[in-house]
Amino acid sequence: MTVDDARADVVAYWLDKSAEAMASAQAEYEAGRYTFAVNRAYYGCFYALSAVLLAEDLTFVKHSGVRAALHAHLVRTGRLDARWGRFYDRIFESRQRGDYLELVSFNDEQVAGLCEEARAFVREMRGLLGK
Repeated sequence: MTVDDARADVVAYWLDKSAEAMASAQAEYEAGRYTFAVNRAYYGCFYALSAVLLAEDLTFVKHSGVRAALHAHLVRTGRLDARWGRFYDRIFESRQRGDYLELVSFNDEQVAGLCEEARAFVREMRGLLGK
């Protein structure tokens, strides 16, 4: 197996994880578990973005590195509309608040909007990969 073949396998793995996370986000949303829905929607985006970056031979240890790479390699270069950078920042911060701060809650409307935008973000990432 070549390095390119191995990279393609891992890109496919991240896309599969993204799809699983998005399905989980929808299930959590439907069950009214909004904080968990936000978490899973974020991870759906994170995995899809990680696939795009890995396809370009870019890997990162921290979530903040993936976030910075989105802006540096996709938004600033004009390959991705800036609105997707703003969305990723928003869902990243929402996930952080929901996971790490006490007494944070989300309402139905907020989470429905985040999940809808997350699905669109994942479609954008797949489009960058030609998938």
